[in-house]
Amino acid sequence: MSTPPPLAGGAQGPDALRPLLSAALDALRTGATARGGPLPAGGPTAVAARVREAAGEILPARGEGCEPALRTLVHALAEGAADPADALCAAHLHCPPLALAVAADLAASALNPSMDSWDQAPAASEVETLVTRALAAEAYGTGRGDALVTTGGTESNQLALLLARERTAAHGPVQLVVGENAHHSLGRAAWLLGMPEPVTVPAPAGVLDPAALDEALSHLTGPPGTFLVSATAGTTDAGLIDPLDQVADLCARHGARLHIDAAYGGPLLFSDVRRALVHGMERADSVTFDLHKLGWQPVAAGLLLVRDGDDLAALGHHADYLNAGDDTEAGLPDLLGRSLRTTRRPDVLKIAVTLKALGRQGIGALVDQVCAQAQEFAALVAAHPGFELYDRPVISTVLFRPVGADDDHIAYVRRELLGQGRAVLGRARIDGRRWLKATLLNPHTRPGDLAELLKLVEGTTPR
Repeated sequence: MSTPPPLAGGAQGPDALRPLLSAALDALRTGATARGGPLPAGGPTAVAARVREAAGEILPARGEGCEPALRTLVHALAEGAADPADALCAAHLHCPPLALAVAADLAASALNPSMDSWDQAPAASEVETLVTRALAAEAYGTGRGDALVTTGGTESNQLALLLARERTAAHGPVQLVVGENAHHSLGRAAWLLGMPEPVTVPAPAGVLDPAALDEALSHLTGPPGTFLVSATAGTTDAGLIDPLDQVADLCARHGARLHIDAAYGGPLLFSDVRRALVHGMERADSVTFDLHKLGWQPVAAGLLLVRDGDDLAALGHHADYLNAGDDTEAGLPDLLGRSLRTTRRPDVLKIAVTLKALGRQGIGALVDQVCAQAQEFAALVAAHPGFELYDRPVISTVLFRPVGADDDHIAYVRRELLGQGRAVLGRARIDGRRWLKATLLNPHTRPGDLAELLKLVEGTTPR
């Protein structure tokens, strides 16, 4: 019988990992060099062909060995990546992760705790408790808050609706009220949970209209407490923030629960300069928070914060092999009620390491840096006679378009730059027009990079 491949854990695990990590790091470097830009050139067909050629037979009868397979596929992945660490890769809320966070994520993968029972994750479960309580306290400033670690905004929003539904179950179904600017996951979550169709409130200029919200809540019928308003702190299209304090006032007046989707804007809390932009967040019953956006974490690093930790009791669940009653009574923590998932990885470790390494000031400085870059890029656009700026950025998203361009022109420019592998820009539709979108999340971006991005767009015209 042949010797099985080495394991990553145990006292010998690091020795087994070291040469493999060296091979993987080399392949990351050679792949990025071969790519030579923010993403591979040639579009989907060309990229797929290169991957197939490099991978060969993906399930051969006889394997080719650990290091050769690792080098081949990591190189292919890196060569064919859209790399958010490149300053010209600026389309989405997809951040370049900190090296520190990636190293912590490697340790989590090597140890492979499963966060569904204490006996699978003794230390990791305590780290999760420390992080979730600290972030809830940062948002709410009280000792009653708590948080759950999620895969991101979509799961967090779904959990927020579920907790609201269960909290008011005795009074009737929950009616969700959202702005036109709300993230698509909220409507989908209402559908998944069997809730009524959401009431949609106008969001002129991209932010929820308080007067329209007041009118909508006044006309809704149902027992007190069965309305759930969802506001947004950092819209996907333009990074705009709803008037959170006004929305919270209206929720208090009408007896509605308040959820704030701050998947993008939540980390503004760490900035002494920009924290005021999300004032009112502390009044929400629940808050969606993503650190794989404006937090420089590898995916996934989402959270759902709750002002009242008792809300999480609705997730309580029993499976004898994971949280037997006598074990819980004996003091073993019950982790099964910390998620709708069973097996889940310790995504909290990378977050914990980052928080401890950088502290509030360090993370806040990174937030301020990318927001300042957005202001700088917006100033370049505004000063250029060939471009139109949508508005000054609120967070780190800049919408712009060539003067006189129609929607087809905008779409062409974006796809042409993608096909050439020269830049990754997003697109957004606001006020009935299509805009190019630059989402700046790379703290290492330089002024020259911003000027180059604008020059690339300027030089790309339809054939």
